[in-house]
This record gives sequence, C-alpha cells and structure tokens, in this order.
Amino acid sequence: MKAWHAVAFFFLSIGSLCLLACVSSRTLADRLVLPKPAREIRLADIENAISENPAQALHLIGVYRAHYPQDNETNDKLAGLWDAAVRGLKTDQAKALEEKRFDDAASMARSLVNLNVAVESTGMEPDILLAGAKDKLENGDDLSAFITAVHAHTLKPLAFDDALIFLSRAVLVKQRRTASYFLAAADAAAGSADKRAEIPADVRAYAEGTDQPRDMIKGVATVLVDQGTHIERGRAYPAMTLGSAFFVDASGLLITNYHVVQSEVDPAYEGYSRVYIRMGDAASPRVPAKVVGYDKAMDLALIKASVTPEYVFSIADWAAPAVGDPVIAIGSPVGLEKTVTQGIVSAMGRRLLQIGGVIQIDAAVNHGNSGGPVLDRNGRLVGVVFAGADQYQGLNFAIPAERLVAALPALIKGGKAARPWLGLALAETAEGAEIIYVAPFTPAAEMNVKEGSVIAYLNGEKMNASQGGLIPALQDALFSTRPGELVSLETTDGARYLLMSHARSALPLSEAAKKDSRERMTGPLFGFILAPSLGKTSTYTVKKVIRGSIADDAGLSKDDPIIIRGFSVMEKEGYVFMDIDVKKRRLGYMETSMRLPAYLDTPDTL
Repeated sequence: MKAWHAVAFFFLSIGSLCLLACVSSRTLADRLVLPKPAREIRLADIENAISENPAQALHLIGVYRAHYPQDNETNDKLAGLWDAAVRGLKTDQAKALEEKRFDDAASMARSLVNLNVAVESTGMEPDILLAGAKDKLENGDDLSAFITAVHAHTLKPLAFDDALIFLSRAVLVKQRRTASYFLAAADAAAGSADKRAEIPADVRAYAEGTDQPRDMIKGVATVLVDQGTHIERGRAYPAMTLGSAFFVDASGLLITNYHVVQSEVDPAYEGYSRVYIRMGDAASPRVPAKVVGYDKAMDLALIKASVTPEYVFSIADWAAPAVGDPVIAIGSPVGLEKTVTQGIVSAMGRRLLQIGGVIQIDAAVNHGNSGGPVLDRNGRLVGVVFAGADQYQGLNFAIPAERLVAALPALIKGGKAARPWLGLALAETAEGAEIIYVAPFTPAAEMNVKEGSVIAYLNGEKMNASQGGLIPALQDALFSTRPGELVSLETTDGARYLLMSHARSALPLSEAAKKDSRERMTGPLFGFILAPSLGKTSTYTVKKVIRGSIADDAGLSKDDPIIIRGFSVMEKEGYVFMDIDVKKRRLGYMETSMRLPAYLDTPDTL
C-alpha cells in the first residue's frame, strides 16, 4: 500500500505541477503585450499627425513608402490617409485665412501646390500675400507691408488700384525709391494714358525724383557694441566693436551684420555686452538699441533704436548689379561717421556665406563699414557691406539686396531666424547639381534620397543657371520657403520626392560629423568620395574627386589609395582636420602624408 500511495502521490504532484504551469503560462500570455511591428507604429504615427500637422503626415506617408513594401490593402490605407491629410491641410489654411494669419496661409498654399493640389478654391499664394500686405498696411507695419506687396507683385503683377495703395503710402512716409517701384507697377497695370493720369501729379513728381548721397547719409548710423574692458599686462582697456547700420523703417529699425552684434545674442558669449547707435560724430549721444532678429548663416541682423530717422532706405526698389557697374558704400570705417566711398562691382556670386553668393566690390571699406549700405548710381540698394573676412584681407564684399529682402520677414518675427534644410550636400558637375552626400536624420535621409543623383527640379522649377551659380539658385529657391513646408524634389533619374523641410542648424555639417562616419564626411567637407578596400580597416580608394574642391587642390585623383589616420572636428573654431596617407597615382603612387583642413560652414548645402 505504501508503494501504491507513493506512486499515486508522484503522478498527482506531476499533474498538479503541469496544471499550475499551464495556468501560469496562460496568465503570463494574457498579461504579456507583444511589441507592435514597426509598420503598425509608423501607420499610427501618420494617423496621429493628420490632426496636429497634416504636412508632417504627408511627409511620413512618403517615408513609409520609401522603407516598407506595400500590398493592395496597405496602399488603400495609405491613399485614405493621404486624402485625409490633404483635407486637413486645406482646413488649416482656411482657418489661417479666417484668423488673418496670411503668412501661414501662404505657406500652406505653397505646400498644396507642391502636392499638385489645385488651390484656386482655397487661396492662391499671390492673392493671399496681397491681402496680407494690405492688412499690414492698415496696422501700420509699413516695412512688412512693402516686402509682402513686392513678393506678391513678383508672382502676379499688381492691379492698378492695388499698386496705387502702396504708392500713396510710400509717398506719405517719404520713401522715394519704394514709391518709384510702385509707380512703375501702377503704370504697367494702367494700360492707357487716361488711367495713368489718375495718379496725382505731386505723387508722380515725388516718385520720379532722385535722392542724393547727402540725403542718404542721414539714414546711416554708427553701431557701437560695448563689451566692457579686458585686462592686458595688468592694464584695463575698453573693448568695443564698431560697425554700421542703415534704417529700413521709420519706426527705428536698422539693418547691420550679425558679426557686429554677435555678443548680444551668442549664447556662448559670457561677457558684458550693450549695443548703441550714434547718428553723428563722436560728440553725438549714444542711443541704446536692441537686437530684434538675427541670421548667422546670412551674417544679417535687425536692430531697433528709439530714433526717428531723417532718411529710410527702400527694400522694394533694390538693384541686381552686373560686373563693372558703379556703386557707392556708406558707413563708419574705424568710426569715421558718414563716410562715402565709390567703386565698381568686381565680381558676382562669391561663395563666402553658407547660403547663396555675395558681391565683390572695390569701393574702399574698412573695419567699421560692416553693416552699411551699398547703392547704385540711382540710389537703389545693391547690398549690405560685410568687411574683415580673415581669409580675404584687402577684398570687400556685400550681401545682395535680393537676399536681404528675402531674409527680412524672418528677422522681423524676432529672435534667431529659422531657415529650411533638406539635408543635402551638393557639387556642381557637368551633369548639374549632383547630390554627393545625404546627412543622417534629415528629411532627405528619411526619404532615401539617392546620393549620386542630379537635381532636375525643385518645387516644380527647373534649375538653370550659369556656371558656378546653380547651387546658389537652388538655395534661393528654398530660402524663400519656411521650415515645415512641403518641398518637391525631382532628380534626372526620374525619382520624385516630397519632403517636409526642417530648421537648419547653425553648422549643419558639424551635426552630421557627430552622427556619421569619417569616411562619409570626406565628400561634403573635402570634396572626394571614398570606396572601402576589402578586408582593410581605414583603407580606401578614391572613387571621385569634385573639381575645384579641397581634395582637387591637394592633388588627389580617382583611384588613389588612402588611409585615414585621424579626423578632428573643431566645432567652436568652425573647422575640421583630416589626416591621411595617400599614394598619388599621378606621382607614380608615391606615398604622402597630408593634413586636409576644411571649414564647417561650407556653402554647398541645401
């Protein structure tokens, strides 16, 4: 009996344990929530974004299609989400118009156009801009009103009555060059002498007059940035930055260079800083000023002082000069106020800033001229002086007026200007603007934009420009948009991408260098593309050298074997070093050790 009891107890114990295990497993399975597949998470993100940010939802749909295979069911779901997001974008635009947020509505109109969605019923960009310009005029914001009206006119010529509204205001606030611009618009829209005769004779006479340099110098101020004192060999010396600025609005708004007022807004600067302007000579009082908005990439800043200017420079009737055209520069070289110098345009399209090209002039400018205006013989604004580029001593440059006008809306909003960024590094080749690098964690990377492809269209516009001007033309086309807009990009291989732009960081390639491998950074920074050598760490072969690049100047060529010895990013100083050993094919594969330097603020990015 004892043996039988022992056997029975054994089987009962086993059964109980099995039953307990089954119950425990079932309970565990009930409690365990398995992670959702990545595809389901992506689709949920799209659904959530539709109500909050329809443009982002449309971008995410493109990202999904770029990364995951789709069956008929998924395609139908994506199509439904797409339609819902487009409806959401239209609804948001209608709400923006109702609330008189015209700039937001115009931005959404651009996104809808890039979606190939008809916007006649929701609002065309020129009409929205014109409505916004009139609203700004009614609210006394003349500067923004004139900028917006000019933008609207470039997209769609103003009607006679609309041009007359802005012409009358320009005369009232004594901006002759602005009045001249809108007079030309009114005359073009009139269509007949009888209609043109409706323009009052005194208005026409004022608009057709000319301003003299003696008048213009009244609209230029000296900028003084007091940075306290610094100690040298036991003695205290005053630290002062000098610059120039010019009025662009009767409310006391002035344009200057970012580098002049950098200590006011740079978070890395920890010392004392106060900015002032002075309207006369050294005996004139200093008037406190403040920085309204700034753009480091464009070296521009908007400042404001409690001064009613005697002269205001027009940002409507600006000029795009040609090489050899005469120009004058006004400023305060080494603090000598109201200095006027004359010269010519020496060259166009110099690539010294991160975005676009600048104008080279031979008018004498020195330390203190930075931020002053450059004008043509008719008094039209040509550009903004920036002087003192370390690597170009003795040469003088100006930021084009066209780019200033495009930059002003973001500066007026205040704070750090946000500029759009897709995440591309480009090279101008015989085929066009080639994408040589796609930065990680950017709109272009999310959409799997192909490196090696060539840009054909940006926002539906075919990019045609003279040699050396193709990348600036692409940058200008993107520059007029805002971060968060949908941008269409087509390449010559037939691929079409729809990307939502991000805000551009101060040094985009510095961010990329932190996240990407050093061998991939050779393309955007130094201008040569590498292919890895099989089985050899840090050993590569040059696949391509970009003409005119740092690598080209260093004598590197295709098929050169290279070993990367070191890579250092000096973010604070703004440059990067790469140490390499190279066997130059052109020199019979003689081995050479080299250090290649590059600036992080390369201008060839989009």
